[in-house]
Amino acid sequence: MSVVGFDFGNESCIVAVARQRGIDVVLNDESKRETPAIVCFGEKQRFIGTAGAASSTMNPKNSISQIKRLIGRQFSDPELQRDLKSLPFNVTEGPDGYPLIHARYLGEMRTFTPTQVLGMVLSNLKSIAEKNLNAAVVDCCIGIPVYFTDLQRRAVLDAATIAGLHPLRLIHETTATALAYGIYKTDLPENDQLNVAFVDIGHASMQVCIAGFKKGQLKILAHSFDRSLGGRDFDEVLFQHFAAKFKEEYKIDVLQNARACIRLRTACEKLKKVLSANPEAPLNIECLMDEKDVRGFIKREEFEQISAPILQRVKRPLEKALADAGLAVENVHMVEVVGSASRVPAMLKILTEFFGKEPRRTMNASECVARGCALECAILSPTFKVREFQVNESFPFPVSLSWKGSGPDSQAGGAEQQQLVFPKGNPIPSIKAVTFHKSSTFTVDVQYSDVSDLQAPPKISTYTIGPFPTIRSERPKLKVKVRLNLHGIVSVESATLLEEEEVEVPVSKEPEKDNSKMETDEAPSGTAAPSANETDVNMQDAKGTAEAAGAENGVAESGDKPVKMETDTKVEAPKKKVKKTNVPVAELVYGAMLPADVQKAVEKEFEMALQDRVMEETKDKKNAVEAYVYDMRNKLSDKYHDFVTAPEKEEFTAKLQETEDWLYEDGEDETKGVYVAKLEELKKQGDPLEERYKEYMQRGTVIDQLAYCINSYREAAMSNDPKFDHIELAEKQKVLNECVEAEAWLREKKQQQDQLPKYATPVLLSADVRKKAEALDRFCRPIMTKPKPTKPASPETQANPPPQGEGQCQGADANASPNHNNVPSENATAGSGEAAPASAEPMETDKSETASTTA
Repeated sequence: MSVVGFDFGNESCIVAVARQRGIDVVLNDESKRETPAIVCFGEKQRFIGTAGAASSTMNPKNSISQIKRLIGRQFSDPELQRDLKSLPFNVTEGPDGYPLIHARYLGEMRTFTPTQVLGMVLSNLKSIAEKNLNAAVVDCCIGIPVYFTDLQRRAVLDAATIAGLHPLRLIHETTATALAYGIYKTDLPENDQLNVAFVDIGHASMQVCIAGFKKGQLKILAHSFDRSLGGRDFDEVLFQHFAAKFKEEYKIDVLQNARACIRLRTACEKLKKVLSANPEAPLNIECLMDEKDVRGFIKREEFEQISAPILQRVKRPLEKALADAGLAVENVHMVEVVGSASRVPAMLKILTEFFGKEPRRTMNASECVARGCALECAILSPTFKVREFQVNESFPFPVSLSWKGSGPDSQAGGAEQQQLVFPKGNPIPSIKAVTFHKSSTFTVDVQYSDVSDLQAPPKISTYTIGPFPTIRSERPKLKVKVRLNLHGIVSVESATLLEEEEVEVPVSKEPEKDNSKMETDEAPSGTAAPSANETDVNMQDAKGTAEAAGAENGVAESGDKPVKMETDTKVEAPKKKVKKTNVPVAELVYGAMLPADVQKAVEKEFEMALQDRVMEETKDKKNAVEAYVYDMRNKLSDKYHDFVTAPEKEEFTAKLQETEDWLYEDGEDETKGVYVAKLEELKKQGDPLEERYKEYMQRGTVIDQLAYCINSYREAAMSNDPKFDHIELAEKQKVLNECVEAEAWLREKKQQQDQLPKYATPVLLSADVRKKAEALDRFCRPIMTKPKPTKPASPETQANPPPQGEGQCQGADANASPNHNNVPSENATAGSGEAAPASAEPMETDKSETASTTA
């Protein structure tokens, strides 16, 4: 099971994986830890991540970036409209009121939803993790900003589905940072709470989180944020400053040229980083626009002056976080700063003044979110055993249910009624039960109670509850279960009709069965790991928040009343029991993708990924043809010079030149099959040359091996050594005859080969010599290693001959003449032991040992 954490940022993404030794950040194809969040659409394929960033300057209108700012937001959102002004690609309003991205792909204009594009980015991150782990990646944990609405969270889950991922949890980025900070600390207090403020200033937003730490646990006390305060705002200030300056000095308007805008923004981002470490910095861009080189210069004081409106907004989220947590500045013991834009000196100065203490940097500012996500994934995964550390997350927005009362059911007529279900700061996950007195189909709206911070429509979703079965009871109760899941998504999970009915048979064990059945019906349908926690939360909520949990057309009712009613029935009315009936619930989420649309997007992503793979393979084959042309041309003048005739060389050189010209002209854009065929055509001429050269280089070695084998067996057969006395003379003569025959064959073939020039087809092949040596060894070895006759009195004698026989060639080598000792040691090994059963036995043992070790 994969344990992976993804931090998808507005500008770049980071992948972290859990291993036995801890959390590692994964490197991408360019051996970088950060992967740009860019998808560039080309004429033949997509370029994602580092490849997309490389192509974005040349193809700006089809390079989609800053997807995090687009998902789950309406096109009319003022914040989105401001963002679109700085983006080079075309975005229009779709029929549902949400943005559609336009890009040219495979020669025609296509439209994509931001969720689809995010799916492409996550798919690329998934492949990076899979290459590193060398295993399939499915389960993961994804970091999201705390300000993401319900719809944005659902969009991230849909994008993960498109990418073939299954998120175990969407975790807030600041919570992931707090987890990565606290889980490794061994000095946390047991009783007193350590309050730490985490300030995350990223590329596009600022998030503040105040967390309380105790030994083995973390509790989120407050969240706050500014959705549009980040590093890119400083870049934009510098961009506008220099754009106005260049318009005045050089009479060029970069705003009219998309490519010039991208180059200037990139230069301004580098300039900001230089100013973070230096009091002043120059700006030089060659041929920015209209073939003009531009130069600029700025000091840090001037940069801070033009950035003053941005810096003034920093304190507001800090004050709000402290107020929501109910803490004074003195009660915040430490301040941790993370995020790519946290390196701006002016930001650190403001934080120091506000908290009265120097902000700390004990974590990697860019990687802490991904590490926290991987840790959370490891906690939720059964694969890893993680140190006990409890994360108590809180929900940043208040959510309520609203419905319309009807005449028969309520004295209020058709008035709109509302009930707060999940207040701000409610624990995640959580389940609440709301009780209605309804007898006909009705709708319930899930909505935000306060949208001042969100800038989003208040309505999240609508649930139609019904139709109802035939109701016999006068005042039936409908118990509606509302779930706030691990991802921070609110949904109506189920609706159960509770009716009292009389039975003739006295109640004995039936109420217990019904009670257990109710528990089964009400058991959370979430993941296995958090289900027990959610059930506990449900019980606590039912008892502790009676007024918020139950509502009878606006009148608060105890959440545990249905359970209590059953208990009363058992005691007071033994002939009555509570009948439970599930009522259908239909969901409508405003702006979310339908399951059928998600499935279509999954299929579309598969098609595009297949196209990308085909194009990559085509490029590889084209490169193989090009490499073969250059390599073979060099070898014809060097290595293979003596192995090719002049006419052959001339013809082959002409063929190589023709192929090279074809590659850069007609063959520039061909299919994979064409390149494969072209390479095979070249190899028909090139392979014979390579074979001649290869045979020449190997021939001497294999001849020496055969000669060594012949001499070894001949000397053993002619030896007077007592260990060979038990072998009959006729058998020894067979060995000598075989050696003579092999030597005669080798001498004849060698003479024929020596008379041929190097460029001729060889008659003595290395494979034939090896076969001869193997045949000789196969014939002679059984004879020369025959064990001595058994003697009952000496069992050791039986065991000794085979080892002596096994080393016959080696023994012969020891008694051989100096000429034999000059043969290289690897030749001796190859000649004497290729087919020996004795040498095969240790190999089998090795295999079994390897197998057992692996098991």
